[in-house]
Amino acid sequence: MTGATARPITLLHVFSTFAIGGPQMRFAILADRLGPKYRHLIMSMSGQIDAASLLRPGLSYEVVAIRNSRRNSVANVLRFAQAIRRIDPDLLVTYNWGALEWAIANRFGPRISHVHVEDGFGPDEAALRFRRRAWLRRLGLGCTTKAVVVPSRNLERIAHSEWRLPAARICYLPNGVDTVRFGAAVPEAKRAFTKQPGELVVGTCAALRPEKNLARLIRAFAACGARNARLVICGDGPERQALERVAAATGVSERVVFTGYVAKPETALANFDVFAMSSDTEQMPLGLLEGMAAGLPAAGTDVGDTRSVVADENKRFIVPVADSAALTGTLRALLADAALRAKLGAANQAKARAEFSIDTMIAAYDRLFEDAGRR
Repeated sequence: MTGATARPITLLHVFSTFAIGGPQMRFAILADRLGPKYRHLIMSMSGQIDAASLLRPGLSYEVVAIRNSRRNSVANVLRFAQAIRRIDPDLLVTYNWGALEWAIANRFGPRISHVHVEDGFGPDEAALRFRRRAWLRRLGLGCTTKAVVVPSRNLERIAHSEWRLPAARICYLPNGVDTVRFGAAVPEAKRAFTKQPGELVVGTCAALRPEKNLARLIRAFAACGARNARLVICGDGPERQALERVAAATGVSERVVFTGYVAKPETALANFDVFAMSSDTEQMPLGLLEGMAAGLPAAGTDVGDTRSVVADENKRFIVPVADSAALTGTLRALLADAALRAKLGAANQAKARAEFSIDTMIAAYDRLFEDAGRR
């Protein structure tokens, strides 16, 4: 029953937080493009709902408030099981480690259809995952979970080898971006910041959180010595003041710009010459895909699937995460060579269009949600 008169499929989405970030931005895109076929209930474990501002007016969604305790997981599991029975959604969709108690509650409670989406880890698990968390993921994502969605091959390997999930229930579904939108020209008047004549811009779009390690990027930019360049950091978060202090300590305060959150990242990317990322942990960063779709060369740390995502020509500019000197050298080389930047940018854009289309991603999630949610 999939026609226009079919009852909407009700999805209960549980996030550790509904603050603005990559998973929340992807959800906003999906909810918009999937249309009235689905009704969305959103639960934020932290109570933060800033990402609701990303949802278009008229979209069928509701924010659900369920009390939870950080100190009593057993009480949470019982409370969440009761909530699932009361709400009775067609499909429970949980996101990342912070929502795992809902997966456990469902396994020992109502056992409705369940899909889990795992995007990656915080800095505390970047190199080595905690055994207790691996065990709890095996428990929560066991036989009752229809699919565990992962956006990277690295996470696919971890889900199979460390969480011991059967390969048949691990769904590799890479992120996608609107390559038409990010590849289109942006008029000067609508760009997020003004670019000075003759100036080169190293830029990034990221939440200002510890795992993004933007202090590493600021230090690498300061050390590369390009006096005609500016570093533009688009995003907001708890690390902003600390990062401003790093810029001051390295002597580049006047050449580092913090724009705050940019609702339309293409308006910033249009003025970038190099897209940079300096994270300690990523899987398949959405910002990198957007930069590629905008035709930019990329400099970054070799985390998650980053090296395999960029075009072959760009791979040598993705450097070991602990090698700050290599990141500095990469920025210096890219800023010094306009022809190289153009070559890498064109190759990245072609790969984004060929492999990371938003339409492909949306169609895959649509199939997944419909197959799992129809009762």
